[in-house]
Amino acid sequence: MQKKADISIMGCGWLGLPLAEALVRSGHRVNGSTTSEPKMEVLREAGISPFLVNLSDSQFDKQVLEDFLRAEVLVLNIPPKLRSDGGESYLQQMTILRKALLASPVSRVLFVSSTSVYPELNRIVTEEDTSYTDELDPDNTLLKAERMFQDSENWVCTVVRFGGLVGANRQPGRFLAGKHDLPNGDAPVNMIHLEDCLGILERIIAQEKWGQVYNACADEHPSRRAFYEAAAKALDLEIPTFKDMEETHFKLISSQKLKDDLAYVFSYPDPMAFL
Repeated sequence: MQKKADISIMGCGWLGLPLAEALVRSGHRVNGSTTSEPKMEVLREAGISPFLVNLSDSQFDKQVLEDFLRAEVLVLNIPPKLRSDGGESYLQQMTILRKALLASPVSRVLFVSSTSVYPELNRIVTEEDTSYTDELDPDNTLLKAERMFQDSENWVCTVVRFGGLVGANRQPGRFLAGKHDLPNGDAPVNMIHLEDCLGILERIIAQEKWGQVYNACADEHPSRRAFYEAAAKALDLEIPTFKDMEETHFKLISSQKLKDDLAYVFSYPDPMAFL
């Protein structure tokens, strides 16, 4: 029987923790990072080797990071906080991590990204449409971070660009409840359920689908108005209202490449079933 790869998961939060738990159940040895001391015990109890790693702390222990990266696969799951400084500190953290990776045994990287890398092109959007991001938004923080890990001879990297994340304690009915005169009510939503996020990441690792870029969104794309009205109603919250607009700006994310390459069938193909 082939040995399961040792895996390090950078960022054991909403997505990273259940992924780590699933990989442990599958027989992998899993390292998990957290920036919270109390979370260390949570990881330990789940059979995950816990590491306290905070790349935003200039005094972080480099030896701990080195030990954390003793694995064959790194799942990089740190969403950027763009509102504070436009992503500058995030790119600094990614630079620190990349340098540490060069001295590690990691040979495969799974980079969890977002469909926010794409501009609103008012049509179906595929993985190749980052060419428009290069033209319209050349300083896009997330795309810079993706390429930082794609461009290396030391490892191969697969990027998964998730749509809006929903499931577990993320209830979309709370996102816009009570808000009024919202724009783009007729724009399609690009959402994905936690269960599908986990299924896709596990399958990429199991099938060794490296050196790829995949979009990952549910098959159906109801309008923002229909989705968020229904989501608020499901929680008995104040229903949001949307402006009547002559022009709608949107992108409709296609996950066809992922479905073809991985033979993946979404557990939640319709976001209206999230509610």
